[in-house]
Amino acid sequence: MTRPDTPGRTASFRPVLGAAVLLFVAVLAMAGTKSYRDLEAARQRRDLLESRIEQTQAEIADLHNRIEQLHSDPGALERLAREDLGMVRPGDVIIELPQDPPAPKPGTILPSPAVPAPMAVVPAVSGPKAAGTTGTPKTVATASPVPDGAEITPLAGHP
Repeated sequence: MTRPDTPGRTASFRPVLGAAVLLFVAVLAMAGTKSYRDLEAARQRRDLLESRIEQTQAEIADLHNRIEQLHSDPGALERLAREDLGMVRPGDVIIELPQDPPAPKPGTILPSPAVPAPMAVVPAVSGPKAAGTTGTPKTVATASPVPDGAEITPLAGHP
């Protein structure tokens, strides 16, 4: 017994089957593309980690050299103790310098540099009186700026 051919049924099934195959191929292509991107990202990450391992190994070698230097050179060890740890030998004189003033905070209004600083007026003697003879003293203004809050004192022997 043979089945009669039914052309209407197979003809209507072919487009559905074709669409399903195309959909399956598209899903495979998208999955392949995503897998490829993931693989590339993993390779880049591996390369980055390998370079960091090389840098770390170079730092370790530098530190081993530094340790050997400190073991073999007592002067280097003393310099390290003095500079990094602030250690001193007995009898050393310690001089502490004042720290720089802190930088102004952003947004702080500073005085204008165009405003001239106060000038110190120091009397100076010139001419015959300086040589021990009579004459009139002259007053000369010096051009040295005086910091705010500083006292101006006349030179010895002048009013």
